[in-house]
Amino acid sequence: MFKKQHHVILKNAINPEFAHFLFKYFLMKEQVCYTLKTLKYIPPNCWDYGLFNDTQCDNAFATYGDIAFETLLEQLKPQMEKATGLPLIPTYAYARLYRKGSELKAHKDRDSCDVSTTLFLGGDKWPIWFRIKGKKKYINLNAGDMIAYRGTMLEHGRDPFHGSGGANNLICGQVFLHYNKADKKNKNLYDGRPHLGIFDKSITKNVVMDDK
Repeated sequence: MFKKQHHVILKNAINPEFAHFLFKYFLMKEQVCYTLKTLKYIPPNCWDYGLFNDTQCDNAFATYGDIAFETLLEQLKPQMEKATGLPLIPTYAYARLYRKGSELKAHKDRDSCDVSTTLFLGGDKWPIWFRIKGKKKYINLNAGDMIAYRGTMLEHGRDPFHGSGGANNLICGQVFLHYNKADKKNKNLYDGRPHLGIFDKSITKNVVMDDK
C-alpha cells in the first residue's frame, strides 16, 4: 500500500488515553505561551514556547521541536519503519492547535518531511486530503490514529475547519512526525540540529512553510 499509493493509515499508533494526555499538554503549552508573551516575559517573535499564526496557517498555535513530541518521534520510528518498509532517520516534530477558520492549502513538503505523519491528538475531527490520480481522497482519524505519507510526493491539504461546535470548542490538535529515508548521504538528520528537542532559530525560515 505505502509503496503504491505513498500513504498508509496506522490505527491506534498510540493509546487514545495517551493521545488525550498530549492534547491537554498541548493546550496548556499554548496557555503558557500566551501568558508569557502577554506579560512580556518573552518577545513576540520568540519561538521557544510556540508561535501563534505561523506563515502556513492562520488562526493556529504551532510548536517546533517540542521535547515531548520529539520523544514521540523517536518512539514511533520502529512503527513507521514497519509500516513503510523503509529504514528511517528522525528529522523533526511539529504540532498545531487549529481553530475555526484554519485552512491548509494544497501543497507538497520540503525534503526533511519526505516520510511524514499526521497524528490526531484530540478535539474536533478534521479530515486531511491527498490528491491521488487527480482526485482528492479525504481521510478522517480517531484520537491516537495517524497516517504516514510521502510528503514530498503527495499533494495534500485540509479544507477550512468548521468543527462540530461541541464541547471541544472548535479545536483540532495534530502532531506531525517527520522522517527521511536513512542514507549515508542524507544531511537532514534532526533537521540540521545537533539533536532533537531544541529549536534552532537559524532555520526558522524553513520551519514555518512546509508542514502539514
